[in-house]
Amino acid sequence: MTFNFDIMKLEELGWSAYFEEAFQNYLDLGFIPARITAQHVNLYTAMSEQGELEGKVTGKFRFNTTERSDFPIVGDWVAVKGNGITGKMSIHGLLPRRTALERKVASNLDLITEAQVISSNIDIIFIVLGLDLDFNIRRLERYMFAAHESGARPVIIMNKSDLCADVESKIDAIRKIDADIPIHITSALGKEGLDVIQEYLQPAITISLVGSSGVGKSTIINTLLGHEKQKTGSVREHDSHGRHVTTNRELMVLDNGALVIDNPGIRELGLWGNETTLGSMFEDIEILASQCKFNDCRHRTEPKCAIKEAIERGDLEQERYGDYKKMQRELFILARKKDQRARITSKEIKKAYGDL
Repeated sequence: MTFNFDIMKLEELGWSAYFEEAFQNYLDLGFIPARITAQHVNLYTAMSEQGELEGKVTGKFRFNTTERSDFPIVGDWVAVKGNGITGKMSIHGLLPRRTALERKVASNLDLITEAQVISSNIDIIFIVLGLDLDFNIRRLERYMFAAHESGARPVIIMNKSDLCADVESKIDAIRKIDADIPIHITSALGKEGLDVIQEYLQPAITISLVGSSGVGKSTIINTLLGHEKQKTGSVREHDSHGRHVTTNRELMVLDNGALVIDNPGIRELGLWGNETTLGSMFEDIEILASQCKFNDCRHRTEPKCAIKEAIERGDLEQERYGDYKKMQRELFILARKKDQRARITSKEIKKAYGDL
């Protein structure tokens, strides 16, 4: 049994007072709201009270949009002209996102500084880890940064428990990063530990699953759906890396009305955000830094450096501190590039149109 899209109301799709207010400007123009459930290049599928619709953004929308992140993605609410009989629509506007999981666009070009929205208007993020050779605590720190920046609630799903003989040590490693984040142990193939996940699956609540290829996101979704909706693939035995079986994001509705977004495996998670979130994630390091003898201590050769002393005592892992510095540097460079890009854009506008 699958959920009947034809009888869904906006509230069942996650509509709220937040979007109701944002949609006011479109009411008198004859538009209706719809939520994007899938995207195939430039073609979108959306759900509305007219049923399932398919179409593209208008030429005017495209002309007025400069940033990649300003185009609709799965999870977005849009203003459309739709026809429930033909199932066609045209997208005229994008409503402000309540939450958004983002990363820096992966590119070999240093000049490209853009955000890629992975999924939007989500309530909970399932960060799925594989309890095999894929387990990587440093990568997890990046997922947690992106999750905290998104505004959604992060939850860690440690899958493939049948392939790990030392689960507790991995839980301890996560607790050193965040002592309070919910952690659940599962075996999707063995259908073990999934009962507790069901507690998060509430009607109209949107959950996004993220993680590397091969960690079992699609298997988890298939188990929750009760049938094989998402394709699954094997992983390489020597490094536990999987193939990108899920190639497109899709928003699905479970039988109980919960909304789930599956995402392709993420190879690279470039940071997009600011140091405030980083500071809250590495609060232990920030506190230690404030205890150094010198206010401008660089934690290298300075005497009475609290950071160095903590590492020597074993209270702070060198790898954790190194990752903190790496992420701090990445965010600093990102901020500089954003600033430079803004100044360049400002100069271009001034050159073209003069002072306003």
